[in-house]
Formats: sequence, C-alpha cells, structure tokens
Amino acid sequence: MSASKNSKSKTYEQDIKRWTSGRKTEVVEAILRGEVTASEVARKHGLTVSEVEGWVDSFLQAGREQMRSRPRSKQEIWESEKKELYAKIGELKLEKDILKKVHRILGKDLPEGIS
Repeated sequence: MSASKNSKSKTYEQDIKRWTSGRKTEVVEAILRGEVTASEVARKHGLTVSEVEGWVDSFLQAGREQMRSRPRSKQEIWESEKKELYAKIGELKLEKDILKKVHRILGKDLPEGIS
C-alpha cells in the first residue's frame, strides 16, 4: 500500500465530528480511486449515501467547470441551474395537467395527493 493511499484511508477510518472541505475532498478522492464506496463512508460516519454522493457530484462538477476553456462565474452557473430547474418545473406541470385531463376524460378520480 502506498503512503498516499494509506494517508487517505486515515480520514475514512477516523471518527469525524466536523466535515471540512479538506476531509470531504480526501473521502471523495478515495471513492474515485475505488478504495471505498459512498455507502461505506455513509455507514461508517452516520451520513446518508445521497449526502456523500452529493460531495462526489459537487467535486466532479467543479472539476468539469475548471476544465472549460472559459470557466463560468458562480452567478453564470447558478443562472444555468436555475434555468434547468424552471424547465423541469414546467415539464412536471405539463405532465400533471395531462394526467388531470386524462382522468377527467375517463371519468376517474385523481390519485391521492394530486389536485
């Protein structure tokens, strides 16, 4: 086992009380190297798998952004994400409207939770 790999494993093995960006980065790098899985990290430290996977996603997104020929500002990234979310909201609203119309045409009650 290399010294680098061994030192990275220490963060995973420790009982972490406060997750600094450096500790998160070490764990994400260990996950990307295949030394540990997000599930193992989550189970060991009382985190959710989605939380750990969010760290990985954020890490990779930041890396992709820095590899762009012209990295976007945080404001540009935020605006892009906002645009994608509004598009998704519109898509979901359209699906809901279609569902309501089909149920009305068929004379069926709407599923619980849809008004």
